[in-house]
Amino acid sequence: MTVGWDRPLGTFFAQAVAIDEEGEEEVIVWEGSYPGELPTPRSAIAVIERYCDVPESLVRELETDRLATLAQTDGPNQQAAKRALIIGEADPPRPKPGT
Repeated sequence: MTVGWDRPLGTFFAQAVAIDEEGEEEVIVWEGSYPGELPTPRSAIAVIERYCDVPESLVRELETDRLATLAQTDGPNQQAAKRALIIGEADPPRPKPGT
């Protein structure tokens, strides 16, 4: 199980992985890959709690991780990645000729 905070997307994320009969990893659930999708630590924990035991301290740890990033901003690469993810546009919009 993986759970955490993604500052550039402004969302918590949660992933559960199982090992199949051939020993390969199989993603069971993966949420929090879109902006604001899982807005609270509890929303991320709700995704994984049926697959594992969740320590009581996890809500506090996740919120601490989020708070530690409040002063950070996106750099050019993160801005481009968000544009590509959110609106399918890899480069900043360019003015149209003649405008």
